Amino acid sequence: MSINLSVNEPISRIVLASSSPRRKELVASLDLSLPVYILSTDADETVQDHWTPQETVEELSLLKATAALAMLPKRGDKSDGTSDLIIAADTIVALGGDILGKPRNDDEAASMLERLSGHQHDVFTGIACIAVDSGKTLVASRRTKVRMKELGSERIRRYVATGEPRDKAGSYGIQGLGSTLVEEIEGCYFNVVGLPLSLLSDMLERYGIRVL
Repeated sequence: MSINLSVNEPISRIVLASSSPRRKELVASLDLSLPVYILSTDADETVQDHWTPQETVEELSLLKATAALAMLPKRGDKSDGTSDLIIAADTIVALGGDILGKPRNDDEAASMLERLSGHQHDVFTGIACIAVDSGKTLVASRRTKVRMKELGSERIRRYVATGEPRDKAGSYGIQGLGSTLVEEIEGCYFNVVGLPLSLLSDMLERYGIRVL
């Protein structure tokens, strides 16, 4: 985790740099009493070969947050001292040293699920927060271990046919029908969904935003 200790400016709005409806719902569930602005970015999500899974999600979430910062208009003319807070996140599945992102097509989704079948894998989610006016930044990540059931080819085919895997890291969504494929998890459930709320709440507190 990278932390600037003196993050004191009041935050007036959350800018969620994500098009994910799941992350939008999770942020809304915190009931922050702040407006949330959704801003999708076109950040380059190329993964460098030397990055570990933890480095991957932290670097990519920071890239998304930085891209959102560049897209927002400058707010230096504001007189009340308030600031937007950008939140960006990235989630990957890691199996045996290989990073599994979102499948490019249904065949790749089926291939990923075949690899995950009967094995334990890691889910990493990185979060990056940037206060727009000051540029003060926090970056952190969380890991959850997930074990899949033994999945037969017919079950994989039926699941892929639902379309659910198409925009999911590792080709499954634990909050949907993919929950029936999971045998057990060790760690934060919301991390697997795509936004670890416990970690996010700790980071928000560093900006003076208290969930509880």
